[in-house]
Amino acid sequence: MSADEPRPEKKPSALLTRRDFLIIAGATVGAAALSQIVIAGPLSADAVSGIERHGAASGAHEWHMGIDLDRCIGCQYCIWACQATNDVVKDSMRWNIGFWDRTANGAEFFMTRPCLHCAEAPCVKVCPVGATWIREDGIVAMDYERCIGCRYCEVACPYDARRFNWAAPDGDNALDRVWGAAEVERRPRGVVEKCTFCVHRIDRGLAEGLVPGVDPQATPACVVACPVGARVFGDIHDPDSPISAFLRDNDTFRLREDFGTEPKVHYVRPGRDTEEPS
Repeated sequence: MSADEPRPEKKPSALLTRRDFLIIAGATVGAAALSQIVIAGPLSADAVSGIERHGAASGAHEWHMGIDLDRCIGCQYCIWACQATNDVVKDSMRWNIGFWDRTANGAEFFMTRPCLHCAEAPCVKVCPVGATWIREDGIVAMDYERCIGCRYCEVACPYDARRFNWAAPDGDNALDRVWGAAEVERRPRGVVEKCTFCVHRIDRGLAEGLVPGVDPQATPACVVACPVGARVFGDIHDPDSPISAFLRDNDTFRLREDFGTEPKVHYVRPGRDTEEPS
């Protein structure tokens, strides 16, 4: 071909090869099949509606927790007891989150945050299969067998209280036997998990005639482990419960009440927060 002859136009490369098309087609068929399972199968809305689920607390009890940030010394006993009791192996999966923070005046304090068990829980509203719901006593519960790992609840939670199991947790729990023996089974890979207010202790305790928030065996592990009484727990329907007394005796707040989630964990501000900076 001479330099004066026009060169043939180069054909543009295909946006999708046949292989790409087959992969996408296969994924589309798979997604459609999964959608049908969710819509019409055992995870359908009709199937979910057949399971007893509740909205706001409507039973004889309503469990709340109080955390006094002014009294807390940052020992982290509550975090370690939670990990041991609920067999949370990895620190990155902690149900009870703790970190040092400062007030507006620069005073340092230790902040801890379990699941807040919201009365208007966003996680419950977005779950497509009813794997998380609100019990009659107000506890936001999880059904790990129903959970499909979509993580909608994790994204919807405004308090970063949920953790997704990317891999099956294995190995020894370094905190076991030191801060308490595991009382619940480990969760499998592919589900979301979170703080339960140690619901297994509450239910067992009530069956045995114990009082959650008073009797240690029926009280969340984090509350029992606190050496300075910075955490309290109990039934707000009982005027004599520790939490009722806590709310009467203290000026409390809840995290981001402007969200309208109505959390069941109440905090006392660090007392130094009211001091004028020097």
